[in-house]
Amino acid sequence: MWDIISKGGPMMYLIILSSILAFGVVIDRIYNLRRARIDADKFMEDITAVLKRNKIIESIELCNNTPGPIAHIVKAGILKHDRSKPEIREAVEEAAQLEIPRLEKHLPILATIAHITPLLGLLGTVTGMIKSFQVIQQKAALLAPVNPGDLAGGIWEALLATVAGLAVAIPTYVAYNYLTSQVNSLIYDMERSATDLVNLLSSRRDTYEV
Repeated sequence: MWDIISKGGPMMYLIILSSILAFGVVIDRIYNLRRARIDADKFMEDITAVLKRNKIIESIELCNNTPGPIAHIVKAGILKHDRSKPEIREAVEEAAQLEIPRLEKHLPILATIAHITPLLGLLGTVTGMIKSFQVIQQKAALLAPVNPGDLAGGIWEALLATVAGLAVAIPTYVAYNYLTSQVNSLIYDMERSATDLVNLLSSRRDTYEV
């Protein structure tokens, strides 16, 4: 393996570093997104049942004991339960603005790696071909015949760098799309839960005013 890496030229080291970074980001995001994922419908059913009994403290404790961004934004809304509907909605939206960047954390790194590793492979291809042509030029200056073995080093570098760049870019791009879809799904659950909470708290307030 080390022999193959060394034959791939200097770009191989950058590609390998990129793959290690991408792998670390993927593991981190999968772990954190799984922790953030809850059964939003069941959670909102529990919150609704508690709020209908007017147990505000109990509903806040339920949010504290539930991991993930959905519980955080619901808690922000419950803390404003005695305010107007626009104020409750504003509190929920502010909480969501803090949670979304956390969900999307490090995803731009994956997108960057997916885009630059093929370019690094292409650069390795170019440097490998340059080496091959340098050998041809040197042989021509000495009026010596050029055989395939003389060009093997440059061709190895060109091909290995291309393969390595694509081998890192393709799974990284797939992982990026998968993680992005998971984030979008969580954001949708957050928005749906936030809307349900705002409507619930507003209806409670209107009932008390009547």
